[in-house]
Amino acid sequence: MKKDQLQKELPIKNKLLLPLNNRTIIENTIYNVLSSNIDDCIVVLGHFADEIEKIILKLDDNRIHIVKNNPIEVNLSQSLLNGINQTNADIVLCVAGDQPTVSKSTYDNILNSILNTKFSKKTISILRRKKIGFLKSAEGLGMPFAANRLELAKYIKNENDNLNPILKKMFDDGFIFFAVEEENQYELININRLKDYNLILESL
Repeated sequence: MKKDQLQKELPIKNKLLLPLNNRTIIENTIYNVLSSNIDDCIVVLGHFADEIEKIILKLDDNRIHIVKNNPIEVNLSQSLLNGINQTNADIVLCVAGDQPTVSKSTYDNILNSILNTKFSKKTISILRRKKIGFLKSAEGLGMPFAANRLELAKYIKNENDNLNPILKKMFDDGFIFFAVEEENQYELININRLKDYNLILESL
């Protein structure tokens, strides 16, 4: 996003603070998460933490808890660990801040898929990228997903990596991966580039 902004000579702004449907991207993401069947919403902040925190503090919901990465320069796995260390919940729903289009119903479907199985400890319920249902590979998978908190912590506590290599390790170790279908095509878009952002704006 920063590279795109520089190329188009636009002001550098964190993508989570860009406007979307009368809110910022991060507000939309948090709003959809809070609308789903969750007990707490732990928001992990890194870069631009102070700016983003100001926006989040305006949201009136006591389920929101803010955690700041220290040090800031960590990969996604450590951000996840910093978040899940703040809860005692058996199941955690892990969501990226740049996924404002994922709906309440999709989050609930992800949660229900893991909560309604007797193998929840060894199951990853995840938004599909290609196939739906039980998967034969973790290739290309990312957030959002739901997992057993303690099992997930085992795999990320000594890692400083992106998410997919960790999910692949879990798959290789016998975890069941169940892919949930999206409610609409825009739920599959992570806002990483200006073209992604513009596509979401056009869909509204």
